[in-house]
Amino acid sequence: MTIHFDFDNSYARLPDRFYARQPPAPVRAPRLIALNDALAADLGLDAAALRGPDGVATLAGNAVPEGAEPLAQAYAGHQFGGWVPQLGDGRAILLGEIVDPEGIRHDLQLKGAGPTPWSRNGDGRAWLGPVLREYLVSEAMHALGIPTTRALAAVATGEKVQRETALPGAVLTRVARSHIRVGTFQFFAARQDTEALRALCDHVIARHYPDADGPLGLLDAVIAAQAALVAQWLSVGFIHGVMNTDNASIAGDTIDYGPCAFLDSYHPERVFSSIDRNGRYAYNRQPDIAVWNMAQLATCLLPLMGADREAAVEKATQSVHRFPDLFQAAWLDRFRAKLGLSSAEDGDAALIHGLLDLMTASASDFTNTFRALARDDARDHFTDRAAFDTWAEAWRARRARDPQDADRGRAMMCAANPAIIPRNHRIEQAIDAAVQGDDAPFHRLDAALRAPFTPDPDHADLRRPPSEDERVTHTFCGT
Repeated sequence: MTIHFDFDNSYARLPDRFYARQPPAPVRAPRLIALNDALAADLGLDAAALRGPDGVATLAGNAVPEGAEPLAQAYAGHQFGGWVPQLGDGRAILLGEIVDPEGIRHDLQLKGAGPTPWSRNGDGRAWLGPVLREYLVSEAMHALGIPTTRALAAVATGEKVQRETALPGAVLTRVARSHIRVGTFQFFAARQDTEALRALCDHVIARHYPDADGPLGLLDAVIAAQAALVAQWLSVGFIHGVMNTDNASIAGDTIDYGPCAFLDSYHPERVFSSIDRNGRYAYNRQPDIAVWNMAQLATCLLPLMGADREAAVEKATQSVHRFPDLFQAAWLDRFRAKLGLSSAEDGDAALIHGLLDLMTASASDFTNTFRALARDDARDHFTDRAAFDTWAEAWRARRARDPQDADRGRAMMCAANPAIIPRNHRIEQAIDAAVQGDDAPFHRLDAALRAPFTPDPDHADLRRPPSEDERVTHTFCGT
């Protein structure tokens, strides 16, 4: 093995019940589809070596690099509100943790790397579509400045996986600050394993929140991170699709891009996920679900908060109840920036909601409408133009009261409102082409999404909303 990884595997040093040691299962004919050279450089990895035979073998799971301690992590979770006491990594292998040149720790995980003890009779594999979707969307989220897991590489396996039909297999190399979830705490809380809970709490504080004062401080830190994260999601029209507790990152990152989607035409109750039949994780319900998830974390941490359970419950409840205010403040900050406002006034929330109501009535494209506001030519995005004119008059009056001048306000709007997002139909088109052996649409879309705030005339077609026959109304998990 000619590639060096600076492994320091702190999770593997936790007790054995936290994971199952499990090597990845080799694949028949690995072929590199994409390598994230910029991320490789940030991690201190040799991109040229990763493109070579040894590198591709590692990224496919055919070779385990020196210093790796491959394992599948144990966790539980609430899925669509229903309790599942044992989940765990069913198709993902954590190779280990690497420390980058800045001293920052990252998990290096292979998704689609074969069966584990938690595969639940599954094959442990991934097909090409979900791998490319996660690669595109996670890297787009990073470019948008939103905390997220990252995609280092996508490798075709040369094998078929059986879903509804036989589909080409692939492996995603995912990078994360960690893969610890609310469901990780739930796994041990459900088993009344206080010793493991304490070890996990200490591990997370040391790794992610070194300033947190004990379990209550950890809870407060995670709540603040989640409140900020969901506000960022809403500001770009992102719908996670499966905000189960096993998909809620303790680090405050966006994780597990299954049936996720970005809004085209705006509607606050929009749902894309094919498995979200009751709209539990609709666009506008994501803040409420995040509160619910944080309440589950709080429940897990109660045994660590002292012998007086009643006092612990009171403190944890107060922490969870702070979420709405934290979210609202973060949401207002994001949407004020989208309207070019650097200061705060009491009427700002009403002004923002007034615009969103008009967008709902007109089925206005979320991304393009906000981008057009920066050019002050959004009128054509509304069917009731007189109503928009009335709103715009109030908006311009509000901007006139803002301390920053018009030019800075426009610059703020251009920095807060992307010109391009990973639109659902473009992702599907890229996947369809890749299934037929053509990776070019995937690479073109990936390149365009890396500069979301800087319009490129060559990518104008990627910014257009879908036509009627291009609309994607349902997205799928892909497992």
